[in-house]
Amino acid sequence: MSVNPKKWGVIYNPKAGTRKAKKRWKEIKEYMDSKGVSYDYVQSEGFGSVERLAKILANNDYRTIVVVGGDGALNDAINGIMTSDAGDKSEIAIGIIPNGIGNDFAKYWNEDLDYRKAVDCIINHRKRKIDVGFCRYFNMQTHECRFFLNAVNIGLGARIVKITDQTKRFWGVKYISYLAAFFLLFFERNLYRTHLKINDEHIRGRVMTICVGSSSGYGQTPSAVPYNGWLDVSIIYRPQALQIFSGLWMLIQGRILNHKIVRSYRTKKVKVLRARNASVDLDGRLLPKHFPIEIGIKPEAITLIISD
Repeated sequence: MSVNPKKWGVIYNPKAGTRKAKKRWKEIKEYMDSKGVSYDYVQSEGFGSVERLAKILANNDYRTIVVVGGDGALNDAINGIMTSDAGDKSEIAIGIIPNGIGNDFAKYWNEDLDYRKAVDCIINHRKRKIDVGFCRYFNMQTHECRFFLNAVNIGLGARIVKITDQTKRFWGVKYISYLAAFFLLFFERNLYRTHLKINDEHIRGRVMTICVGSSSGYGQTPSAVPYNGWLDVSIIYRPQALQIFSGLWMLIQGRILNHKIVRSYRTKKVKVLRARNASVDLDGRLLPKHFPIEIGIKPEAITLIISD
């Protein structure tokens, strides 16, 4: 199959927790039609379908793939593209129309949450090659590799993702879900016995959370940029009760690296040899807990359509 190289392949992932999926897509479709956009459209049908659909589009020569969804849908699409049979993956341009409860990667690029402005941005087609992170592990049967754009969280960060994913499906409101997660974890504050290798340095000890970010890492790796070929790592040790509030404020302000319980690194590869009982997620997608895992970076592996 060969398609017009200017034709978009659009994947619509209905927003979690909303009953207005058909109305939302109708509005987006009508606006794209009014702009004369040439596109083919598919809608996801449950967990894992975005990855499958993105892989099909990449294999069928679509070179502009538009994801209408949040961080999780974008992560699925990247994994579909990176595991496709397309030759040079960096020739595939990814467009984002934010439509999720979490849109952190889009916000990093100042992508407007208004679908009209997002469509206009994709039409303008200003492109930039960006890095793609990867995470390798053995699932007791085969070696697996998953890709990410924003960050890998181990420990508390992944627990928050797990809890907010459960609560947002009940409430459908992002900030209520986050507050519920922080309230529950305020009394938990688990420590995880870990062993990491970063830049030939072995780091052992009990930590609360680890974030390995190619991008902002939901505020935990605020100095990371997804186009310099490096990963930023933040390790957060156990805070006292009052330090949680100061840490949250510094996280919101983008100054979490200045907190005295945080250690930061910059590297191209991280090996997590052990993180006992810790949850792991990539861009909001929970992984099975199989250690050791290797986290690395593929420089300029894909192209993103960005705003002016």
